[in-house]
Amino acid sequence: MLARSWAVALSGVDGMAVEVEADVGTGKPKVQLVGLPDAALLEAKDRVRAAVRNSGVTWPDQQVTLAMSPADLPKGGSGYDLSLACAVLAGAGEVPQAELGGTVLIGELALDGRLRPVRGVLPGLLAARRAGLTRAVVPIEALPEAALVDGMRSRGAGRLADVLAWLRGDETALVDPEPASAVPSPDVPDLADVIGQPEARWALEVAAAGGHHLLLVGPPGTGKTMLAERLVGLLPALSTREALEVTAIHSIAGLLAPEAPLVTVPPFVAPHHSASVAALVGGGSGTARPGAISKAHRGVLFLDEACEYRAHHLEALRTAIEEGEIRLARRDGVARYPARFQLVLATNPCPCAPPRDVDCTCSPVERRRYFGRLSGPLLDRIDLRARMRPITAMSAADATPPESTDVVSQRVAAARGRAAERWSERGWRTNAEAPGPVLRRDFRLPRKVTAVLDRGLSTGILSARGADRCLRVAWTLADLDGDDRPTAEHVAAALEFRDRRAA
Repeated sequence: MLARSWAVALSGVDGMAVEVEADVGTGKPKVQLVGLPDAALLEAKDRVRAAVRNSGVTWPDQQVTLAMSPADLPKGGSGYDLSLACAVLAGAGEVPQAELGGTVLIGELALDGRLRPVRGVLPGLLAARRAGLTRAVVPIEALPEAALVDGMRSRGAGRLADVLAWLRGDETALVDPEPASAVPSPDVPDLADVIGQPEARWALEVAAAGGHHLLLVGPPGTGKTMLAERLVGLLPALSTREALEVTAIHSIAGLLAPEAPLVTVPPFVAPHHSASVAALVGGGSGTARPGAISKAHRGVLFLDEACEYRAHHLEALRTAIEEGEIRLARRDGVARYPARFQLVLATNPCPCAPPRDVDCTCSPVERRRYFGRLSGPLLDRIDLRARMRPITAMSAADATPPESTDVVSQRVAAARGRAAERWSERGWRTNAEAPGPVLRRDFRLPRKVTAVLDRGLSTGILSARGADRCLRVAWTLADLDGDDRPTAEHVAAALEFRDRRAA
């Protein structure tokens, strides 16, 4: 007898509905699984058989052939267990097939029949919805995540026996999602905690307003990490579409908490400088997993002690910075993950890093070698560079209290609103997303305004990419000042932010 059920396969954040066919016929009892399964999926034969027996149902004493279509699509993981079990039992006549049509089944089975959660439920259900499926059964732990997908009726189960009871007509066997409750926003450090550093604070505000990348250079203890951690508080909350994008990545990475299934705040990711290339950009054998740059999508990627990273680790970021996406080629295909993040680099100016530059014991060669780990092509992609100054008096903060995150974020929101209105017809939200050709062609500034950039290009201190990035920063400075278009002062200030002496 032939029966069908539905599962889903993931490649990166993209998914495809998988039709699971079970043929239970005469022949020597055995289970054959076809359709390019990986090692974990091949083991499902034993897991599913034990889970069925321990759920009080007889496993068919016949030849069972399981096929997963599309047959040429590599499939991996344990999320197919529930779909395989239901297809086999429907083919054996143990449960009706009526409810299996139009329903995607996701979950790993324990040997005793418990249903365990798996990664990637949200992107999987989004793919199932695109394929026309309208219902889903998932582990109870994954139900809050599944409920985020509009247009699908998602229900939860704790055991295989509950799913089988539902297939036999018991609607009470499955659990419906609870109404979404308000999740308190996470505590974000306040910018008022940072003492002094007016130049770096201004650079941070400009970075937040325009979505620009930032480099902070200064001796230890001057507040580089504190400033970077407070950038998230200046950014607006994620839109619904952005929140689903970020949540899908975090679902695949296994970072979602059941009490807060939807990520609404821009993420802040700070890997250690000992992290591998795979940990930074993603990777792994078989199906590539998302790395730090994808986990920081629509948020902030902070690389502290940037000059301690190996050069090829940093160079691996260059493509993602330009394209907002990382493509990981592996044996089983190419996995694509979004990676549109704001990069914040923080580093000491030299290996010895004394509080005052005059106390430095490093030779000029040592300083150049240390800072040379940040290559020219990478620095060319950094819009803003700010120098952190040593704190000379703790009482300075008492005389002029620094502005708080609430005050600065209001200016950032107003500037972002102007930029979003300007780029709304083109689908961009920040000045950092505007391509250089569009700025030069459709939003061309008068020659007298861009004269300083022309001089920089003619003398070789500025590349064409650098000129485009200066234009983006100039538009952000104009937005912060409430001007319709950048002036010569804005362009000059943008160029000053790229001055290598600031680094």
